[in-house]
Amino acid sequence: MRAGRVDAVEPDLFTAAAEEIQAKEPGRAPLAVRMRPRSLEEVAGQQHLLKPGSPLRRLVASTSGPAATSSVILWGPPGTGKTTLAYVISQATDRRFVELSAITAGVKEVRAVIDGARRTIGTTGKETVLFLDEIHRFSKAQQDSLLPAVENRWVTLIAATTENP
Repeated sequence: MRAGRVDAVEPDLFTAAAEEIQAKEPGRAPLAVRMRPRSLEEVAGQQHLLKPGSPLRRLVASTSGPAATSSVILWGPPGTGKTTLAYVISQATDRRFVELSAITAGVKEVRAVIDGARRTIGTTGKETVLFLDEIHRFSKAQQDSLLPAVENRWVTLIAATTENP
């Protein structure tokens, strides 16, 4: 990364360490990483969202056309699986997963993710899920910076909030 320019969003210290351990020695990754569901079938709870025929299940099942996974806002108290659902959706639809927190990220970081998503689509054809945690902390102007990427389907936005949208 060069001074004054964000080329890519780097994972935080703990995420980077967990991913490195998981890649080298899968058995040594933190328990929470090893136990995280890897498919919708492994998700415990939230059956009203995940039952056959539910809107979320239909969105994940269709990977192209108007019913393809679109952007969603997940609302609920901490610890209810919002991040896990976003990760599982990205895995189920074979999309790249990028996580940002609205507490620490700004428009600059969002634009870097969007630019990376556009490059990835152009070079590999792989789409990106942008998981934006605590989206209620973004101002309207910051939220508006997401619109072109969502409207043009450069990213699938999965936003999480503990505040009633």
